[in-house]
Amino acid sequence: QVQLVESGGGLVQAGGSLRLSCAASGRTFSTYAMGWFRQAPGKEREFVAIINWHDYSTVYADSVKGRFTISRDNAKNTVYLQMNSLKVEDTAVYYCAADSLKGTVVTGRWGDYWGQGTQVTVSS
Repeated sequence: QVQLVESGGGLVQAGGSLRLSCAASGRTFSTYAMGWFRQAPGKEREFVAIINWHDYSTVYADSVKGRFTISRDNAKNTVYLQMNSLKVEDTAVYYCAADSLKGTVVTGRWGDYWGQGTQVTVSS
């Protein structure tokens, strides 16, 4: 029911900024919580940020809190991840995901739909 396509990844220097976008299809997009996850080479996929569907409440991983901001524009069916003060350890493939029930409660099974990912590389 939901298709997700990420964009905006690229190469930036440490301390720089980048904004990722996730375009979603589906007539009921506004009823889904949306999230960003990332996976670095040789590591498991990890939670980054989630924004709820009705009150726009958010939750962030400790590693990105204060540097990243998740937002959504329901009229455009788009979710964003603004990344500031980027660090080399932020280098990863970033994935967009949607969940119909769990909201901002992060669990191992969060995410009903997933995008293909976009590469973010931070150089020193």
